[in-house]
Amino acid sequence: MISGKKVVVVLPAYNASKTIEKTYKEIDFSIVDDVILVDDLSKDDTVEVGRKLGIKHIIVHEKNTGYGGNQKSCYNKALEIGADMVVMLHPDYQYTPMLIPSMTHLIASGLYHVVLGSRILGKGALAGGMPLIKYVANRGLTFFQNILMNAKLSEYHTGYRAFSREVLEKVNYNANSDNFVFDNQMLAQIIYAGYEVAEITCPTKYFDDASSINMKNSSIYGIGVIKTSIQFRLQKWNLLKHKIFYKKEATS
Repeated sequence: MISGKKVVVVLPAYNASKTIEKTYKEIDFSIVDDVILVDDLSKDDTVEVGRKLGIKHIIVHEKNTGYGGNQKSCYNKALEIGADMVVMLHPDYQYTPMLIPSMTHLIASGLYHVVLGSRILGKGALAGGMPLIKYVANRGLTFFQNILMNAKLSEYHTGYRAFSREVLEKVNYNANSDNFVFDNQMLAQIIYAGYEVAEITCPTKYFDDASSINMKNSSIYGIGVIKTSIQFRLQKWNLLKHKIFYKKEATS
């Protein structure tokens, strides 16, 4: 806990058996209270490794729901077990767990409700192995989104994120896509709701066992990002009503 607030780390996993142990062992359990592993029907022994590590909360999907569908299960479970802060950490070790204390302290202090680990802040993205084409696409899409969303983020495409309970209870993330564009839609929802987003520099690590979407899915994601940005702007101008920007229904 931090300042009496429960910290939960969620691990959306797919074929992460080779990296999950290394990721898990770098989590600072002096502040992290619970870990949730959601396995999206992996073809390897991710679940077995998770159980050997002693992860208390493990959810195994009966069918592959996609990256977005996995995160929905993560956040729903985190809220169910009483999380005050939730950190989404990829179990493929592409993002260092060592930033969890810094990210959660920004939320616990009340300064921010959302914190992103940015690979673009600083000069480490290309040096850390980010492919040039992905770097260029990242910068181009981010520039486009900053204009349409009237924001100043260094990137919208990091998979390392921390949220307050308030944000997860307010934004209608369950209405988002089950695919990779889920991440982008969620940020659009957060900005639309008026929350300011903090960013901290995150080292970039690309290696053989780290997950990475292929060119086809990257293209689909890019189109989805552009679509989400346009939907956001039209919603702001009251020219469009889209379900992802509807208020989340209260639960009893």
